[in-house]
Amino acid sequence: MPNTLGAKKRLRQNVARRDRNRALKSALRGQLRKVREALQAGNVETAEAEYTDAAKRLDRAGHRNMIHPNKAARTKSRLQKAIKAAKSS
Repeated sequence: MPNTLGAKKRLRQNVARRDRNRALKSALRGQLRKVREALQAGNVETAEAEYTDAAKRLDRAGHRNMIHPNKAARTKSRLQKAIKAAKSS
């Protein structure tokens, strides 16, 4: 339990940030799931459309340090590779 005013404020800030980060990470995971499901269904056009939103969310999450920036880049690269493979087949 925080004792000082500053500690109470930090607790409020941390709770607000945690809630916001949880919501954004959950939305990111849902968007990635949509891309992967579209690829598994063989719907390349839908996967490409969902990928653009997923890439934006990944970049934003990496920039805000919700996930490591390298993980964001790696995930985008893997999704692009999967979409390209689905296009060619």
